[in-house]
Amino acid sequence: MLLFIKNFSRWGKVKLTELWNSNSGDWHWLSEKPMPIAGINRKLWRGAVPSLSFYTLLSLSAVISAFGLLANSAATIIGAMIIAPLMGPIIAIAYSMVAANQRLLKRSSFTLIKGVLLTVLISIVITKLVGIRTFGSEIMGRTSPTLLDLGVALAAGAAGGFAFTRRSIANALPGVAISVALVPPLSVVGIGVGMGSNSVALGSGLLFLTNLAGIIFSGSLVFLAHDYGSLEKARHGLVISVFSLIILALPLGFSLQTFLIEEKTRRHVEYLLYRRTITFSNSDIKRIKVRRDGERLLVDMEIAVPFDSLSENQVRLVRNFLQENLKKPLTLNVKVIPTQQYTAN
Repeated sequence: MLLFIKNFSRWGKVKLTELWNSNSGDWHWLSEKPMPIAGINRKLWRGAVPSLSFYTLLSLSAVISAFGLLANSAATIIGAMIIAPLMGPIIAIAYSMVAANQRLLKRSSFTLIKGVLLTVLISIVITKLVGIRTFGSEIMGRTSPTLLDLGVALAAGAAGGFAFTRRSIANALPGVAISVALVPPLSVVGIGVGMGSNSVALGSGLLFLTNLAGIIFSGSLVFLAHDYGSLEKARHGLVISVFSLIILALPLGFSLQTFLIEEKTRRHVEYLLYRRTITFSNSDIKRIKVRRDGERLLVDMEIAVPFDSLSENQVRLVRNFLQENLKKPLTLNVKVIPTQQYTAN
């Protein structure tokens, strides 16, 4: 048996060597190097200059994003992300920090500020014209950023910076734009201002600042790793970026902690409703959302039941049951969707 194992091992090594030799060769022509400094300078300057194409694409992206958010259409919002050109000036800021290019830094920052104001203004105007006064899930989903969003921004900034250094993978930039979503948070800021909701505007503004700081920081590290600048030149910019990330991490960390607590409580509430109550054990519960208001829990439910099959007294009894099990004061809000079916033969 031992002899068989040794012979089989020897035969395997021979076959692996033959396979390696048959597929080896001179593949140096496939090796890819970063773009030269002159080339990446020209590329970033094109994205940093506020040209007609920049304003046109950004305006159309803002219009599509605002309508998509008001219509609560995820597909429409994704379309707005793809055509948004804001990634150009942001990556240019990251590069100019590393290369100590003050002229490019001023130009890209000025372009970014004008783009931000334009997007917010367009969203305010559309909100006023449409007249919708309710916030859909796509809007509310961009008002409570957490550390998870910062992680996405850091990864997207690194991907964006790397894509700018390689000609062959420039087509990855739309994917980066989708992952980090720069225009929709600005549109939500405009929608919040248009509807007079400061909490929505501030929450989405925090999300945009999170994305901005994360992209600039990780993008600058990628450029630094590719020797487009030096640590000496990038020192001041990196210090500012790190300080900004620390400041943003405080509310983001608190928001993440709140999110985790609410999600844990939601799962507990869902278990109690399905397994420990007669009222909702066999019900078609569409949605359960748990929020905290100080020490009080706010539980919002959507349930589909036949007409007049659920009474206010039943809801009150379930509220008392949940309050007793969770050991916290609780408000239960049940939205009933009547379901009736008629069949005519």
